[in-house]
Amino acid sequence: MDRLNTYQSVEGQDCLQLPPLLGVPNRAMGKLATLDALLCPSKLVKGSQACRHKSLDAVLAWGRKPSGITSERIANARGLPIWRCEDGFLRSIGLGVDDPPLSLLLDDTGVHYDAKLPNRLEKLISKSITADQYHRTQALCSLWCEMRVSKYNKSPETNVPDEPFILVVDQTAGDLSIKGGLAEASSFQTMLLEARLAYPQTLIIIKIHPDVACGRKKGHFLPAEFMDSKLRFSTDGGHPTALLERAEAVYVVSSQLGFEALLWGRPVHCFGMPFYAGWGLTNDKLQAPLRRKEFQPTLEQLVHACLIAYPRYIDPHKYLPCTPEKLIRCIGLQRRKYLELPRQIQAFGFKPWKKPILKRFLSGSDISFRNKNSKPAQYCDSMIIWGRQPGFGVAEFLKSRQTLDLPIPRLLRIEDGFLRSVGLGANLIAPISWVIDQSGIYYDSRNPSDLEDYLAKHVFTQEEKERAKQFRKRLVRARLTKYNIKAPAWKRPQNKERVILVPGQVESDASIRYGTIDLRLNEDLLRAVRSLESEAWIVYKPHPDVVAGLRGGNSHFNQKEHLWDELVENSSIEDMYDQVDAVHVLTSLAGFEAMLRGVEVYTWGLPFYAGWGLTEDRYTCPRRGRQLNIDELVYGSLIHYPRYVSLNSGLFIEPEEAIEELLEWKYSFKSEMSWWQLLFRQWGGWRERILRNIQP
Repeated sequence: MDRLNTYQSVEGQDCLQLPPLLGVPNRAMGKLATLDALLCPSKLVKGSQACRHKSLDAVLAWGRKPSGITSERIANARGLPIWRCEDGFLRSIGLGVDDPPLSLLLDDTGVHYDAKLPNRLEKLISKSITADQYHRTQALCSLWCEMRVSKYNKSPETNVPDEPFILVVDQTAGDLSIKGGLAEASSFQTMLLEARLAYPQTLIIIKIHPDVACGRKKGHFLPAEFMDSKLRFSTDGGHPTALLERAEAVYVVSSQLGFEALLWGRPVHCFGMPFYAGWGLTNDKLQAPLRRKEFQPTLEQLVHACLIAYPRYIDPHKYLPCTPEKLIRCIGLQRRKYLELPRQIQAFGFKPWKKPILKRFLSGSDISFRNKNSKPAQYCDSMIIWGRQPGFGVAEFLKSRQTLDLPIPRLLRIEDGFLRSVGLGANLIAPISWVIDQSGIYYDSRNPSDLEDYLAKHVFTQEEKERAKQFRKRLVRARLTKYNIKAPAWKRPQNKERVILVPGQVESDASIRYGTIDLRLNEDLLRAVRSLESEAWIVYKPHPDVVAGLRGGNSHFNQKEHLWDELVENSSIEDMYDQVDAVHVLTSLAGFEAMLRGVEVYTWGLPFYAGWGLTEDRYTCPRRGRQLNIDELVYGSLIHYPRYVSLNSGLFIEPEEAIEELLEWKYSFKSEMSWWQLLFRQWGGWRERILRNIQP
């Protein structure tokens, strides 16, 4: 579906017929990365010279900023209508200087923050809504609060006091919404005075604007001028949701936080005339324009106009039109993931090509990279390593802290997720999922991990199990595995009563070292399977990294013992799952993938999916005595545990979205590698041979 048809199918974004040719004279505005997508299907003519001479249907200006004077002159000279746009109320993840807008307010009449003149938003607020729109808006208000979103969404939430408080919101000096809202600089002093008079015994928190907090702009209050135990400044520039959630009342001049406070159910006192004031939903200091007094909307009517009918939204992954609900969920997911990990993390031993990937998976945290064996800084309280083994510096640091009985920093471990990529990780193919574990790692059966603890203790809801069931069905139907390598089809041999698949593993892999008991070699596994399944047709499939020569190992053992009946090196393992009767593994993820497809699985080690009553296990783990069904295992392993990051946007995505991205990737994948991938691949192969004392 193209963007034009997509826009016409998104409710609330087809109310305004856009001009086919829209002029954007302002150069900086024309460079916004998301502008073309947000204004689709209009074709944008960019640059003042082009707008003076080329065919146009309307000219665009950004609000009532001085930069719009050129747009007004061109429109007047050519007898064209002027349209104005502004950031949407759910704008972006980061601040305007960091991230382009993901929603836009487009107006062919005026500007939403200018109360002196009519605008399109006022008309929308004055319209009745249907019962379906009413219920949708109620759900949208709940979703807004549940996802804890605001206009900007990158910062951690501001800490709030335990005692009751009143929130007073400052704004940047000269903000156009102040004058447009019929207010002035002195309105802020009046607002604070009346808040103190109305709540003399209650703590008042003055929230400073984020641009003031970071020193970019000036505000209306200077903390040094106030010496009052009942007055406290919030100067961290943090996310406002906790303040809005807990405030007894909210005082604003024209800040959008007044609108957001209404969504949180807070009483709002306005000392200007913002777009949400004058409708009978706020306590207003000023007289509302007559045109607003003629209609008294419900909160749902106001919110429907402001968040559904008026803005245009795009999703941040592909810049395609979307509903407000989708964007709210997307931004809410980013915020949840930001809060899961510490703010400051030292990363040890990550190779150059993995560093930008780690930044994406740890988005929301500030990362400092160190060499593998470097010693952590004394102030360090969180560290992250790849896999199981820390370097010498980290090991010594942890040991010394324990000896001195000092607080021990958190050690995070990271590994590939169970749905990784299209292509091998050894070929430096970027992953779509990694797992981050704060207590162990999933393949180390000797110690607990976050995944094991979750599977052992979590009480799964019916909603979670149903989600996992649908996810599993979609995954199987999409024929996705960990690496999704294109390979020739395989066919089951005819007239064989029982066919067994034995997937090989890289014998130096950490999952073998930490997840097996006595069998550690592929040859030993095959010998054990032959002993147990003496009459079966055994198909041995070596690990793709071994076949490709990227990792050490030998796929061709001495066949005097007749360890297998068929060696398959290049065929699709997904095809094999559909045709075999059972799969035997040491700790291979192939056992888990086979389980998802209803295949009988035998484990000869202790992979993360063993011990839950779903596999035939040679060994038991006392920590895993609980019986799970397949959908509970799927929810814990594929939905709860991993982090998924979009290859398109670098932002976090839901597991279901990862399936769709993997499918698109799989169908468009080209096997040619870049020169640096070939170089690293060659270097990795040599390094592996040297470590195994094999001459290259």
